[in-house]
Amino acid sequence: MLEKKQICDLFEQAIQEGQYIAFFQPQYNQSTEMMIGAEALVRWRHPELGLIPPSVFIPVLEENKMITRLDLYVFEYTCRFIRKCLDENLHIIPISTNFSRHDIFIVNFVEQLEEIRKKYDVPVRFLRVEITESVAVKGEENVNNVVAKLHQYGYIVEMDDFGSGYSSLNVLKDVDFDIIKMDMKFLSSQSKRGGIILSSIVRMAHWLCLPIIAEGVETTEQLDFLRSIGCEYIQGYLYSKPLPEEQFYELLQAGKLDKNIKSMQLLDTLDACDFWNPESLDTLIFNNYVGAAVIFDYADGKISIMRVNQKYIKEYGMNLTEKDVISFNPMKQLDEANMKIYTDMLEEAIRTGEEQECETWRTIKSPCCGEERFCIRSNVRMIGKSKGQYLFYGMIRNVTSEKQQIKDYKDVERRFKAASEQANIYFWEYTIATREMRPCFRCMRDLGLPALVRNYPEPAIEMGIIPPEVADQYREMHKRLEQGAESLEAVLPLTVGRVPFHVRYTTEFDASGVPVKAYGSATLVVDGAEP
Repeated sequence: MLEKKQICDLFEQAIQEGQYIAFFQPQYNQSTEMMIGAEALVRWRHPELGLIPPSVFIPVLEENKMITRLDLYVFEYTCRFIRKCLDENLHIIPISTNFSRHDIFIVNFVEQLEEIRKKYDVPVRFLRVEITESVAVKGEENVNNVVAKLHQYGYIVEMDDFGSGYSSLNVLKDVDFDIIKMDMKFLSSQSKRGGIILSSIVRMAHWLCLPIIAEGVETTEQLDFLRSIGCEYIQGYLYSKPLPEEQFYELLQAGKLDKNIKSMQLLDTLDACDFWNPESLDTLIFNNYVGAAVIFDYADGKISIMRVNQKYIKEYGMNLTEKDVISFNPMKQLDEANMKIYTDMLEEAIRTGEEQECETWRTIKSPCCGEERFCIRSNVRMIGKSKGQYLFYGMIRNVTSEKQQIKDYKDVERRFKAASEQANIYFWEYTIATREMRPCFRCMRDLGLPALVRNYPEPAIEMGIIPPEVADQYREMHKRLEQGAESLEAVLPLTVGRVPFHVRYTTEFDASGVPVKAYGSATLVVDGAEP
C-alpha cells in the first residue's frame, strides 16, 4: 500500500514517465447495440507495483491540489489517441474526460483545454467534458460561466453522477448541460423506491430534450428496466469494462459505431400519477431545493400539479397534506379575474421562454381549517413542451401578510394625512448621504415642491420657502445631521410670508451608528407661541 506522501512524491516522476494511462469505457445505444461514445478513465501503471486503481491516488491528489495537472494530462492523452485514430483514417466516436471542482475554478481552465486540443488538431466534436453534479450545485454561478465558454468553443458538456445525492431542479433549470449521466449505484440501497426515482429522472430528461446515459449498468434486469422507461444509452460492465488503449483501438477498428448521441424526443403524453408519485416527495430531484417548488402540466387551459416539495405545502399552511395539494384543481382556486392574470402569465412564459411572475388571490379550502383567501406570488418557467402540452417549474410565496401590512400602512397614512391637515403640520424625509428630500402631500400642494428634491435645502432656499436671513442657520442644521446629531429643533420664519414654524429633526442611524435618514416636521406656531 502506498502512503499519501509517497503518492505525492512519485507524482511528478509518474507524469514525466507516462505511468498514468487512460482506459476507455465504451457507451452503447442499447436499441442498436452500437457504440456511441466512451469515457476516459485514468489508471496508474507503476513499474514495480503494477496497475494502481484511481481510488488509491485520486483522493490524495485532490487533497493536495495536484489533480488539475493529472486531469489535463488525461485530456492530452485522449487528444493524442484521437489524433492517432484520425491519422490512420479510423472512424472515431466522441470521448469524454472528467474534471474536478479544482479545475472548474481555475481562471483559464477552458483556455488550457483549447491549447491542448489545438496542439493535436482534434475537432472539438470528438471531445466531451464531464463535470460532476456536486460541483455544479456548490459553484453554480462559476460553473455556468465555464459551461457557457465551453459551448462557445463547441464542446459538449455532460453532468456526471446525477443521482449522487446533491441534485436539484436548479441544476437542471439553470446550468446548460448537454447530456446527463446517471449512476445506477445509488439504487442499491433503496431498491423499492429507486425505480420510481429513475423513471422520474428519465422523463424529466425527455422533457428537457437532454440525452441521458445510465452508467454502472451491470445486469440484464437493470438493462430491461432502463429500456422500459425509455433510457437508450448505457455504460457499464454489462456491455464492457474500461479497456486499455490497445483493446479500445481494436474495438474501434471493428467499426460497429453510431455517429452521435441523438437528443431525446419530447413525450406526447404524460401520466402524472405514474411520473410524480407523492410517496417520493423527499427523493432526489426536489429534496435539496431551497424554496416552495412545484412542477405542473399545462394544456388546453388546464393545470395538473405533478410534484411539490414540503416547503410548497408549508407556504400555504392550512394543515394541508401532499395528497390534498396534488389533488387540487388550481383553476378552481381562482376567480375569473385572477384566473386571467395567471393564465396570461403562463402564455407569456410559453411565448418568451423566460421566467414570468404574477400575484393572484386564491381561495384555499382545508378539511380541518375551513376556507381562507391568500395572495400568492408565483414565478414560473417553462421547462418542456410537446404538441400543445407544457411542463412548468414554479416557485410560490405567500404574500398575504405583506399585502395586509401595505393595506394597514395605507390606512394609517390616510388617517395621518387627515390629522396633519387639521394640525397644520408639514413633514418630510431627508436622506443624509444623498441629500435627497421627499416632502409630504401638503408640502407639495401648498409650497409647490416636487415629489423628490435633490441637493436639499438649496432648492427650497432658492424658492423662498427658506427666507435668506435664516438660510445659513438652516444649512447648519443639516451639517449637524451629517455629523450625527440625534435631534434638532428651532423656531424659524418660513415661506415668503415669514410665518413662524417650529422645525424639528429626528435622526435614524444604521447598525454601525452612521446617520442614514432624518425625519423633519414644521408645526405652525400659533400667536407667536409654540403649540
